[in-house]
Amino acid sequence: MFSENLKTARTIKGLTQAELAVRLNVVRQTISKWEKGLSVPDAEMLIRIADLFEIPVSELLGEKNSKRVWRK
Repeated sequence: MFSENLKTARTIKGLTQAELAVRLNVVRQTISKWEKGLSVPDAEMLIRIADLFEIPVSELLGEKNSKRVWRK
């Protein structure tokens, strides 16, 4: 679920994997692995990602929120 939510959030914000990687200070391959579900970020990085996309960590991890309106 995280992998799909990360990719959705990234594309809605109009960011490439490379651009997101720069903002998070990781390599692009790390973003690719997260989006493919091959690895997951640690708790500190999850918080940074959620802050960047202005969504709760719980939602990033898959909690359903019918009120969520994804915006750029």
